[in-house]
Order: sequence, then structure tokens, then C-alpha cells
Amino acid sequence: MTIDELKQMAADQAAAQLKDGTIVGLGSGSTARLLVASIGKRVQAGLKIIGIPTSELTADQARGLGIPLSTLGEYPSVDVTIDGADEVELGTLDLTKGGGGNLLREKIVAAASARLVIIVDDTKLVPRLGTRFRLPVEVTQFGWQATARHLTNLKANPQLRMHGGQAFVTDGQNYILDCAFGPIESAAALQKELDSVVGVVEHGLFIGMTSEVLIGTAGGVKRLDRQSPQLAR
Repeated sequence: MTIDELKQMAADQAAAQLKDGTIVGLGSGSTARLLVASIGKRVQAGLKIIGIPTSELTADQARGLGIPLSTLGEYPSVDVTIDGADEVELGTLDLTKGGGGNLLREKIVAAASARLVIIVDDTKLVPRLGTRFRLPVEVTQFGWQATARHLTNLKANPQLRMHGGQAFVTDGQNYILDCAFGPIESAAALQKELDSVVGVVEHGLFIGMTSEVLIGTAGGVKRLDRQSPQLAR
């Protein structure tokens, strides 16, 4: 099976859990696009939900599928957010996110949610965060070079994310510095250090937020939660 087919399996199972009246945070990125398509089919079949999109691209896709949308201003408490992740750490279910460039809005919506359900394929499972992907750090455009120097002092090896030959700009009009920390021994300690850097708006460490992970595998969809955070082999 292809990676997209594995992710689609997980997305379909997550969409199937939704019930009428649910306020749903809609994630961003390639996996979330598959999810929103699955939810769209359910809405067209009669499911009644309200979606809170985490990016402009997600909002555009959802509108095109007829999914009713609102904002955190109208619904400050979200029942469940469903999103993808760049990495899921076995044993903790901590995440790295932001490969799609929407980590700030994703984290705001996730923090407002009673549950955060993550959908991934099994290549996203890692023993330590930072094993396979750089950590995205969203920074202000103003003085981003000075912020990058502070991150260099944390041994981040930051690289300004580019798109089409120009600096990538988030929906919040910020830049992203992709940081190569390598395998992260303590995500909590790194989070504290990043939070202290002036110019950092947000980072892609999602610690202690995950309620459930649905994993598309060749053998079907596997599930991890806080009570069983280690995948049986």
C-alpha cells in the first residue's frame, strides 16, 4: 500500500467517529486534506458538525465540500481536533508538527480542544522526537536573523524555510526556522528553552496534548492512547 493509502485508512476511521453536533478542529497539511475529504463525504450524507479550520487552505477545502465552518470566537471550546503529525514519539505520544507551516494555529485549536486525535501512517512513529524531521520554529519576520542566532546558541542549526525562491510566510505572517536538534532527549526541557527565546512565536513541540493516535498500517488501522502509548510489534 502507498503512504497515502495508509493515511487514508486512518483518516476514514477518524471521520467515522464523528457524531451530529460535534465541534471539530480541522487540521492542516497533506494528511488533514485526506481527513477533510472524508468528513466532507459524511457531511454530504447528512452529518451535522461545525468545523474550526487551522489554516486558510483547510478552510477553502472545507467550504468547497460544504462543511459548515466557524471560529474559536464563536466556539471557544472544541470537542475534538483531528490532525496529522510529522513525528509521534512512542511511549509519550508527544509530537512534532509544522511541516505544513501551520503550527501556530494548529496548537491554538488543539489547546482549546477536549481531545486531540492524530492520524498518521506508521513511518511517523519514532523512539525520540527529532529523529526523522527538523523541528519547525515560527518566528517574527522582524529581526528573524537575531532570533536565528539565539537558536544557534541552542545548537539548533536553524534554516529559514523557503518557498518558490522566497522566504515561506505562514498564515500569521511569520517566518519558519527549521531546526536540526537531532534526537531530543527531553522535549520538555527544549520546550522551556524555546519559549524563552525572544522572537519565537511558537514551535512544533506538542507535548502532553495527544489523546489518541490512529495509525495506518499494512495490517489495518492501529490505535494508541494515553493508557497504551507503545505500539505492539
